[in-house]
Amino acid sequence: MPGPGESLGGRYRLEDRIAAGGMGEVWRAVDTVLDRPVAVKMLLAGPAGEASFRRRFEHEARAMAALRHPGVAAVYDYGSTGEGAFLVMARIDGQSLDQRLNERGPLSHAETMAVVAQAGRALHAAHRAGIVHRDVTPGNLIIEPDGNVVLVDFGVARSATSQTLTGARNVVGTACYIAPEQVSKQVVGPAADLYALGAVAYHCLTGAPPFTGDDAVTIALRHVSEEPPPLPPAVPAAVRELVEQALAKDPAARAPSAAAMAAAATDAAGGDEVVRAALLATEPVTAPIPRRPPIRTPVDESPAIPARPARWLPILAVALTLLAVSMMALTVADALGWFPVGPASPSPTPAGSPSPTGFPSASPTPSPSASTARKPPPATRPRSPRPSATSPSASGGVSPSTSAGESSDDPTSPTPAGPSADAG
Repeated sequence: MPGPGESLGGRYRLEDRIAAGGMGEVWRAVDTVLDRPVAVKMLLAGPAGEASFRRRFEHEARAMAALRHPGVAAVYDYGSTGEGAFLVMARIDGQSLDQRLNERGPLSHAETMAVVAQAGRALHAAHRAGIVHRDVTPGNLIIEPDGNVVLVDFGVARSATSQTLTGARNVVGTACYIAPEQVSKQVVGPAADLYALGAVAYHCLTGAPPFTGDDAVTIALRHVSEEPPPLPPAVPAAVRELVEQALAKDPAARAPSAAAMAAAATDAAGGDEVVRAALLATEPVTAPIPRRPPIRTPVDESPAIPARPARWLPILAVALTLLAVSMMALTVADALGWFPVGPASPSPTPAGSPSPTGFPSASPTPSPSASTARKPPPATRPRSPRPSATSPSASGGVSPSTSAGESSDDPTSPTPAGPSADAG
């Protein structure tokens, strides 16, 4: 087998080994052409040398390369060397489910159903592409930091509780999660992956696989002939029913599809609001922004200087005041008639009628000619009191107040009762 620093196909530089088993190894590597991290699955020369096994591996590599799903590790490339065949896949950064179980112990029923729901949707996408995984284990389910579960094909991984059956003529799969039809070498279809996912759910709820033993063969045979121990009483009935259906010996008694199993897991956990990736996340969805200490500004103890108003404000105020005073003066002067009427000749005002200024006119004012300017009225002499009828005249005689045929201007003067002095 190759070692660290070696290159496969002149493109993929191996860094360190992730897992190893009887069929091959899985390495962290770097694609030197695209400069991106990848995972390389190497097959040993023995299994890769058999034509049937190699054709099946190549066929699945082609099918997986065309599969696009967020819950399935993408396949980038396939090749072969003198030591065997290799498969290049996307490298998923996260924690495998078996590591989570070893560190924290059993999961809650909601977290378990979150794993089943996400893995079931990924299996459904693979089954639609004609691919049966045949090795669904906690080691092949990677939990990303945001809680997304990704199904990877690290079937050669081996741990203390996950022994691998190897050999092209024997059974391919992991003994603790293998379906009975795989052990009895019957036709293996999508239902085998549902059984394995049910065994994974059993492990999540109880902290151990449904069957254990001293060797892989003993464990595999127990899947065929025995029933697993009952789940703890605290497990809800809906979750219990889902796991028991998945672990049925008869493939036809299991869920009709991986999608139906995923939907049942969602319902068993209480709906989409409960079954979500956040249940499994190892880091918060949004990272909190660290609070910085407040910046202290020096306090200026000098007396505050009042702000100067704009220079144009006093000027504007004075201008508006003068304008207002001028308008008021013009209004008063016009009301008192201090302004000349103009060149137009006014009509004569009859004596005693009110003038435009509101006062009665003392005498008729003749209309001046249109061609001459308006002249001031002539000065009037003071009117002397008229002599009464009985007052003596300057010559000593009696002077009547009115002539014959005329009436007095004063309406209060008495009218003579006798005939006129000039009467015949």
